[in-house]
Amino acid sequence: MDIRQIDDRYAVTGQISPDDVRDIVAAGYGALICNRPDGETPDQPDFAEIARVAEKAGIPVYYVPVVSGQLTQDDVDAMASALEQAEGPVLAYCRSGARSTNIYGIVQQQKD
Repeated sequence: MDIRQIDDRYAVTGQISPDDVRDIVAAGYGALICNRPDGETPDQPDFAEIARVAEKAGIPVYYVPVVSGQLTQDDVDAMASALEQAEGPVLAYCRSGARSTNIYGIVQQQKD
């Protein structure tokens, strides 16, 4: 995982695997947000698979899928809601981390 810290409460990374969840918890993250829709690529683990492992590890996980290049206000609102509910530092992921970075930036702009 190539985790990029955006601010003290939020970081992004590319696609994670269920095996990564243990390391994410050990690194101190308090919540996970998935910004990648299921089925974008055949080798991508389904969100449900990651959610099962996350639940067992005791970390909340939120599914806010954003279709690449088609970000909507509903997506931004869902992301804002997930961020409000999440406690502790958040790690969001998508294919490369770009969507997770962009949607977070928009949420922050709309708060101002």
